Amino acid sequence: MSSSAPRHPTLALAAICLAALMFGLEISSVPIILPVLEARLHAGFQDLQWIMNAYTIACTTVLMATGTLADRYGRRRVFALTVLAFGIASLLCGLAPSTAVLIAGRFLQGMAGGAMFICSIAILSHQFPDGRARGRAFAIWGVVAGIGLGFGPVVGGAIIALASWHWVFLVHAPLSLLGLALIMAGVAESRDPLASQQKLDLAGIVTLTIAVLGLTSLITQGDSLGWTSPAALGLMAATAAGLAAFVAVERFHPHPMFDFSVFRIRDFSGAILGCIGMNCSYWPFMIYLPLYFSAGLGYGTTATGLALLVYTVPFLVMPPIAQWLLLRYQARFVIPAGLFLIGLGFMAMKWGSGLAHLGGWTVLPGALVAGIGLGLTTTPATNMTTASVPAHRAGMASGMDVSARLISLAINIAVMGLVLVAGILAALRGSLGTVLDAARLRALAEQLAGGDVAGAQQVLALPEVSGAVLQAAVTHGFGWVMLYGGLGAWLTAALSFAVFGGRQASFARDASPGVAGGR
Repeated sequence: MSSSAPRHPTLALAAICLAALMFGLEISSVPIILPVLEARLHAGFQDLQWIMNAYTIACTTVLMATGTLADRYGRRRVFALTVLAFGIASLLCGLAPSTAVLIAGRFLQGMAGGAMFICSIAILSHQFPDGRARGRAFAIWGVVAGIGLGFGPVVGGAIIALASWHWVFLVHAPLSLLGLALIMAGVAESRDPLASQQKLDLAGIVTLTIAVLGLTSLITQGDSLGWTSPAALGLMAATAAGLAAFVAVERFHPHPMFDFSVFRIRDFSGAILGCIGMNCSYWPFMIYLPLYFSAGLGYGTTATGLALLVYTVPFLVMPPIAQWLLLRYQARFVIPAGLFLIGLGFMAMKWGSGLAHLGGWTVLPGALVAGIGLGLTTTPATNMTTASVPAHRAGMASGMDVSARLISLAINIAVMGLVLVAGILAALRGSLGTVLDAARLRALAEQLAGGDVAGAQQVLALPEVSGAVLQAAVTHGFGWVMLYGGLGAWLTAALSFAVFGGRQASFARDASPGVAGGR
């Protein structure tokens, strides 16, 4: 390992934490402005889905390549370039005149953000090699990253209230310049002399991207295209071909981005199921929950941001408790228990949504329970994916962890959108089935799913159909989404518990991080 002379560690940690803060904010602050984007940019429901999904899908395309390039050309150099690229892409998003430009900007922003995130973790590990300093640095980094994810909705709501939606993106331009200054002043350069001998898994990156893009496009646009149309069948074929090619490529590549043999390690597979479970329920619903509060309950932007704190803040305070439970009861109990609580929270939210006449507070207890469940799941799942494999495979395991999260998030954002429209459509058929034809009903359902109840009522122009009827349809659709999230969390909880098995889990990050439970 070659490296330059150590620089100022405090400034380095500040640069790394700022990158984590920006990365998290761009995931959680954007959902709250989706109703505004729908009105100002005339974005349709599918456009709103792609505004979110472009970021997460793009992240997956750079994860593995970034680590190799940083090891080869210098982690500090690549980190600085990714922070600069993130700032430029954020400018493009903030100045976007149309949804098409915004979606393209979000894709570029996601590529830069994913690369920035991976670089920051690598630099954090190198800059703080000592055990005590390393633990403290990772703890601070985790808190700041959690603040970005947890308080993003409040930040987004505040920006909308004080300025305009553009500044949700534009604010990252000056932050990126500050990050660059901190990198130049504090981060030591480092690279791996052996990195040039490793062949980049370009074929794996391309085939996985084709498969994920094809599947999310199919889920998002299948209904509008017609599931048996040539376009939909073409997307199915591209998805299947991309997935088959990806599996074949990974089996024969000397340094694969996905080494499928690690799935034989029960602790690893059980933890990955925990990662997938969170992204079948909690995280994709974060995208839609602001729309529920605004369109279903009639909350304003500020009230929506504050209500979302009930959903997001619990997972910020739970990690110390999760760590204690992990050491006492082990991952085979803690991870499934956390997923079970997420599912219980979603079921409670569904029950509470049926009591909307009592006030919007009825969904908040369930949101709180789901946040607690996420806090119990996140730390053990993250720790187990690397602690359960041999030390020399920890980087690959971490990459598989992040990829599994982002891919399952992108897919479930699309699936939840499909479920939401189907639920609203079912309610509309019951109340308006004889008034509108099927095409107009679907268009109305998609408009309502995008949060535009007032616009939908105006377009409908039927005096006998009140806003309350349309709001009830939105609530019904979200009930379906909550049911989907709850069942998804419970299913992955059961699978995770079964995969871990009845033996002692081999977690021991502090004692023996390289021990693998090999079977």
